Amino acid sequence: MFHATMRSAIEDARTLAQLDDLSRTIWQAHASETVTDNEAQGLAEALHSRRSAIREAVTPVGIPLGRVTLFPAKRLQRAPERSVAIERRRRLACSGPMPPALASRFTTGQLAVLRIVGDEMARHGACGLCIDAIAARAGVCRRLAQAAIRLAESDGLLTIQERRHQGRKSDPNVVRIISREWLQWLRRGGRSTAPALLGGIGCKTMHPTDKGDPQTQVVDAEPKKGCRGAAGDLDRSDPVRILEGGRGGRAMR
Repeated sequence: MFHATMRSAIEDARTLAQLDDLSRTIWQAHASETVTDNEAQGLAEALHSRRSAIREAVTPVGIPLGRVTLFPAKRLQRAPERSVAIERRRRLACSGPMPPALASRFTTGQLAVLRIVGDEMARHGACGLCIDAIAARAGVCRRLAQAAIRLAESDGLLTIQERRHQGRKSDPNVVRIISREWLQWLRRGGRSTAPALLGGIGCKTMHPTDKGDPQTQVVDAEPKKGCRGAAGDLDRSDPVRILEGGRGGRAMR
C-alpha cells in the first residue's frame, strides 16, 4: 500500500521540492522497514527519472532561448579608421606618459593605455573608466588594454579594485597608481628634473664684445700708484708727434 502511494505521489509531483520531500519520506520508511530494499530502490529510480523530466521542463525566467545570461552580448569593438587609431596610439605613447625607466618595460600600445590611466589619475585621483572606454581612447583593442593594466599591476605600479555585485552587472574596476616615481612624474606634468644640455654645469657666462667707438671712451688720466700703472702714465704723458715723411716718433724736449 505504501509503495503504491509513493509511486503515485512521485508521478503527480510538479516541483523539485516535492520530490525532495518524497525522497526523505521513502528513506525514512526504509529505515523503519516499512518498505523492502527492492521497493525502495524502485522508488528511488522513479524519483530520479521524474526529477530529470522536471529539470528539462524548467525554463529560466527573463532569459531568451539559446542564451545563458540576461545581459546583452558584447559587441566586437573596432576602430572606424585603423590608421587614425594607430596614429593616436603612437602619439600617446610618445607624449611621455611615465618616466623613461618605467616606460622601457612596455610597448607602444601599452604606453598609450597607461597614458589614459595616468590622465584620469591626475584629474580625479583614480581611473574609473570601463575597459572599453580606455581601449577606445588609447586606440587599441580591449584585450591589449586589459593586458597592459595587468602587467603594470604585476610590476607594482598600480592597484586594481574590483566592484562586483551579486545578481547584477558589476561596476568598472577602479585603477590607482601607487608608484612614487610615476606619481612625481605626473605632478611635474611629465617633465624630467635632469639638467638641460645647454647652460648646464661647467659653462661660463659669455659677455658680448664692446663695439663702441674707442675715440669716445673716457680715459682715466690720473696717475696709478702701482709700478705698471706709473709706467703707463709716463707713456701717456709724453706727447706723440707725427714727423715729416709719415714716420712717427717722440718729440724732443
